[in-house]
Amino acid sequence: MSINIQAVKGTQDALPKDTHKLRILEQTIAEIAGNYGFAEIRTPVFEYTDLFCRSVGDTTDVVQKEMYTFEDKGGRSITLRPEGTAGIMRAFLERGLFNESMPQKLSYFTSCYRYEKPQAGRLREFHQFGVECFGTENAAADAEIIALADEIFGFFGIQNLKLQINSIGCPTCRAEYHKVLKEYFESKKSELCTTCLSRLERNPMRILDCKSPVCSEIAKEAPKVLDYICDDCSEHFEMVKKYLTAMNINFEINPTIVRGLDYYTRTVFEFVSTQIGAQGTVCGGGRYDGLAEELGGSHTPSIGFAMGMERLVMLLEAQSIDLPQANKCDLYIAPANEEASLLAAKIATDLRCEGAFVLFDVVGRSIKSQMKYANKIGASFTVVLGEDELSSGVAQLKNMETGETQEIEVNRIAEDFSSIAIQAAVGSLSAESFEGLDINALLGGKI
Repeated sequence: MSINIQAVKGTQDALPKDTHKLRILEQTIAEIAGNYGFAEIRTPVFEYTDLFCRSVGDTTDVVQKEMYTFEDKGGRSITLRPEGTAGIMRAFLERGLFNESMPQKLSYFTSCYRYEKPQAGRLREFHQFGVECFGTENAAADAEIIALADEIFGFFGIQNLKLQINSIGCPTCRAEYHKVLKEYFESKKSELCTTCLSRLERNPMRILDCKSPVCSEIAKEAPKVLDYICDDCSEHFEMVKKYLTAMNINFEINPTIVRGLDYYTRTVFEFVSTQIGAQGTVCGGGRYDGLAEELGGSHTPSIGFAMGMERLVMLLEAQSIDLPQANKCDLYIAPANEEASLLAAKIATDLRCEGAFVLFDVVGRSIKSQMKYANKIGASFTVVLGEDELSSGVAQLKNMETGETQEIEVNRIAEDFSSIAIQAAVGSLSAESFEGLDINALLGGKI
């Protein structure tokens, strides 16, 4: 019997070149979010299935078709999280964060799981950065959340993104809209897919989100929700637009945006690109003022968004936006025998404690092979420790970029290398490079 050891369909490995990009993105995004007051939260990868049925909505594609649900050994129905917000809200309620000062601003990097047809920008295991702001119904919070996403894209220099916004009203005014929408779709009943026929009675707005080409075409002519929202929702939406204008954030109204999850109310928005194929939404979110109550908590108006990390990387690549390269090896130590290898291990340990990136041979290669390896990995400096170097106490430190060598006392390599490396780095800078030079970064080997 053959054993299947391939990656599961719809998943992908992140190799070192990929994780380097992701680490830079995550660190930068977390820092930007921190400037807005968001602190990281981490929740389990799986939850009780009821959580997602109650929050996401049992008429959504996510619940009906896409969740990874299984029964555990205790007979409980468990689901791998298909999105981040429900678990964050569960933690907010269960851990008593509602007793803290408001608003509570939480951010997260998380993996999500949906059984969908894999394609570019859509995987069965995917990753998101998200933020949730609990405890405010003010339109300023809506605009601030959108501004955060906008700043992230702007920081990386991403171009040609469209911010589209809409309001889907509150439960009160949406009830009237549902009536009008149901009447419209009733007249097209014979053309709707089986799934949308079941949605027609329970939640006709879900038909607007159907991916079937036939249903999507029918939905284009459906009544628009903005024509039916109440005065309070309309006033809130107008204030969101005013704040975005004050923040110099360009936007366009897209009355067809409803988002794919049932918990949304009032403001919904998407950042959309045309450069990464059919899955053009890179970031989406909105307000969900009734979710806490739906899960048994007190009324807690809230808003958030989720940003697809894989789609963000695709967008950076599509626009040829380069991220900083991974740190290169500062020093490669090439020992010729066991005694030299023991000394190399000590030197490497001492320099690593100072923050240097140091390697020494752990394979048993010849000196010639070691130097080829050092050149291949792009080491900045190399030093050979052979019998002559050990007996004389002096070795040759080679600058691999310039080819220059200089003598260095073997017993002072750990003490002297950092200053030599800094001098070499400074010497390679042009006069213009000194303007605004970060000395701390320089001393940390990150010039």
